[in-house]
Amino acid sequence: MQRIAHLIHDTLPNPIDTHGLRVLERHAARAIVTRQDKILLLYTERYDDFSFPGGGIDPGESPEAGLHRELYEETGAADIDIMAHFGYVTEYTPTWKPQWDLMHQTSHWFTCRIGETLGEARLEDYEAANGMSAAWVSLDEALDHNRRVIASRPATMGLSIQRETLVLEKVRASVSEKVA
Repeated sequence: MQRIAHLIHDTLPNPIDTHGLRVLERHAARAIVTRQDKILLLYTERYDDFSFPGGGIDPGESPEAGLHRELYEETGAADIDIMAHFGYVTEYTPTWKPQWDLMHQTSHWFTCRIGETLGEARLEDYEAANGMSAAWVSLDEALDHNRRVIASRPATMGLSIQRETLVLEKVRASVSEKVA
């Protein structure tokens, strides 16, 4: 397994000393789905960003099972075929849960193939309230958009945009290598 990056949110000390801190360990799985010159991403109105479909892995659930569930729920994708593990990112971020001091998350990305059409998404209430929707966009469009958001640093900018943009850049580099 290839580690893509280890990130520490800019509001936290770097390096982090976790001794004596209550650290929430979270694991996530995310999908890289491409078709011709497009990639399947989630656009979230609240944060004005593009991110990969996927999310938290439930206790006792494998990353692959969690990815199947999340990809189906967020995009309505069917006939999901996980092809390969692309890499993972570890990160420390602030947490919204008062019983924890910070969160340590490990996110795994997998290249996937899906059926030709997307069904109806089954978003969680907060995802729907944030205006999340699946979209087929070009890698360059998604990267340019997220980079503009990061550069302007709006108050609504989400915590995940740095991670998602970094992985989009790795996917772009991977695609470029295959074409060359």
